[in-house]
Amino acid sequence: HGNQTIQIPPNHDTKTQSTERRHENNHHHVGQSDEGNTTRTSGIPRQAGVEDLLTLLSSPVVQKSLSVTGVKYCSHISCVTPDRVWVSDVNNLILTDTATGKQLHSVEHSLHSDFGKHTVNCDSELIYIDEDKNINKLSSDMKTTTTLIKYTDKTWEPRCVYCSPSSGDLLVGMCREDTDTGKVMRYDNTGKRQQTIPHDDNTPHDLYERPYYVTENNNGDVLVSDFYRGAVVVTSGEGVHRFSYTGPPSGSGLFYPHGICTDVMSHILVSDSYTHTVQMLDRDGQFLSYVLTRQTPGMDYRPYGLSYDVTTHAVCVGSLNNNTMSVCRYINRHLHLADEREYDCDSDEEQTQAGM
Repeated sequence: HGNQTIQIPPNHDTKTQSTERRHENNHHHVGQSDEGNTTRTSGIPRQAGVEDLLTLLSSPVVQKSLSVTGVKYCSHISCVTPDRVWVSDVNNLILTDTATGKQLHSVEHSLHSDFGKHTVNCDSELIYIDEDKNINKLSSDMKTTTTLIKYTDKTWEPRCVYCSPSSGDLLVGMCREDTDTGKVMRYDNTGKRQQTIPHDDNTPHDLYERPYYVTENNNGDVLVSDFYRGAVVVTSGEGVHRFSYTGPPSGSGLFYPHGICTDVMSHILVSDSYTHTVQMLDRDGQFLSYVLTRQTPGMDYRPYGLSYDVTTHAVCVGSLNNNTMSVCRYINRHLHLADEREYDCDSDEEQTQAGM
């Protein structure tokens, strides 16, 4: 995958980080300078002359691994900050301190599901599916729970949810058990229905079988990890099928996709429990590389849940075998400053750049 580089404005505060991630990445071509553009899409001015230069590491590194208290394995992860993540297994949903693995909060009565049943919005609030299949929001102080979407249509069951950092919309993957079909519903941040994917009769209604994880890319594409289909199914934001990825070209033909996320460079990352790998695709579904394999030092488990940390550009990887969660670095960040201040992003990780 060579020396792919991209320049983006840095993130200065937690609230704008997630919106920054979705800053219409297709306008930031490789190596393109963003000088002169002092306003981001969020309307918040950035410091002129300050840029991140991002490159892909030739050999991704597991920076650290921890045991997450309160779960048996890590089927889904939602990053809040670099030191706070929500982790779930089939029965538990835990806010975890990534420095210690200690439990900071536990949500009662979440959906009994191994899949993408929670997400975090731009205000660091947890949004999750509960055991009654309602979609709730937990305030960031953990004191107030609000129901955003009441479960009324018993034909379709919500299985996964994702909050778009750019729009605040909720994408909800739903399954219909009697026909083995799926769909994705889009709601605004108040829970009002906006859209159904697939959007029309030109798209086959068996596009999805079981949407178990859902996310969004910088260009607005909606990505579904469909374990039963053995595919990552991608539509445009309008709901038109763009492609389905069914594993690397040189692979065995078997592909068991689980967790899925995208990064600031519009890569798609997906975990595959059949090959014990995390695979990286470009935005158009072309296989680029294995981010993690069984040969990666520190990867002695089958990867399951994935979540991209917009602050550090690392990916959090959860284990299917046990309660291990790892933080993996596969993107290098080089800050370029117009002024003379000292600002070293990755000072403790310089040694990982030696082989580049």
